Amino acid sequence: MFRLGLIINPIAGIGGAVGLKGSDGMVAEALARGAMPKARERARQALLPLCSLTDQFELLTVAGEMGETLAAELQLPHRILYQPAGAQTCAEDTRAAALALREAGVDLLLFAGGDGTARDICAAVGESCHVLGIPAGCKIHSGVYGVTPTASGRVAARMIAGELLSLVDAEVMDIDEEAFRAGKVRARHYGQLLVPGDLRYVQAVKQGGRESEELVLADLAAGVVEQMEPDTLYLMGSGSTVAACMAELGLENTLLGVDLVENGQLIGQDLSAAEILTRIRGRRCRLIITLIGGQGHLFGRGNQQLSPEVIRAVGRDHIQVLATKSKLAALDGRPLLVDTDDPALNRSLRGYLRITTGYKDQVIYPVANPE
Repeated sequence: MFRLGLIINPIAGIGGAVGLKGSDGMVAEALARGAMPKARERARQALLPLCSLTDQFELLTVAGEMGETLAAELQLPHRILYQPAGAQTCAEDTRAAALALREAGVDLLLFAGGDGTARDICAAVGESCHVLGIPAGCKIHSGVYGVTPTASGRVAARMIAGELLSLVDAEVMDIDEEAFRAGKVRARHYGQLLVPGDLRYVQAVKQGGRESEELVLADLAAGVVEQMEPDTLYLMGSGSTVAACMAELGLENTLLGVDLVENGQLIGQDLSAAEILTRIRGRRCRLIITLIGGQGHLFGRGNQQLSPEVIRAVGRDHIQVLATKSKLAALDGRPLLVDTDDPALNRSLRGYLRITTGYKDQVIYPVANPE
């Protein structure tokens, strides 16, 4: 039988919705701000496509919240190979669990987490084990994750069913969270993992911008600012493209957070999901966002402050997506992706969106998460 390993980092992504931009050393602060753990639910979405295949694979996992609890809830037969040392799991538990699963000869190690978790998996097993990530963290720059949790599950299901999928080296990337919170992205290569090479379901590595696009960004930003309406709240999402609009307005920008602008003034900075909902309730509001270069994600990658509740409150028709044509061209025809914690919302966001690509210049581009 196919041997499937499962590791869940229970605290992955816990700081995202409350504006902490990561979980490294921030768990207590995140919980104090009212954060709710989401990694188990993300892992659940990945495992659901496997529930009809239980006679075709053996699940090997970790005790407690690192896998056992969810496996029991889904009534998936499983075997425990590692017991965390304490109630609060840590990076050492992830590394030790990965080693135990590799030694057990798993055919695929499925893990839920973010870039920090990917680093721990990489440090433990390197390319000696076939792996695939379930995106559950705040920072997901690495190319080892499915484009959504369900996509990760579908890749695993295809492997369990015996389909031949090529294995490719994928980069493990991570950034300095302290610099990240200060608005600086310092990405570093930490190694490679061997993942199923299904381009429809597995995300690409995030790409940075190019200086040659500065003039295009300036023109694009000028057009966006020119069309801003009075007495309307503007949620300014993260990323350098949106930052260009804030620079055009002459306002301080939270590069990796969500700011609030009205009548050309900054009225809220680096807001959490709860703060956003409070501020926009009952008001006319628009959301200005960009996509992650190379990946094409609009939601679910570093902007968890834009929660399903926030996106619904704004409404699909009031979302303005900004991207240069070269940024879209880099997707090589792949659709834009959304990975909220709400599958129904993901489906409602499908279809063609107008993308602002320059000064009074727009194109239409599809949003089409893989089934």
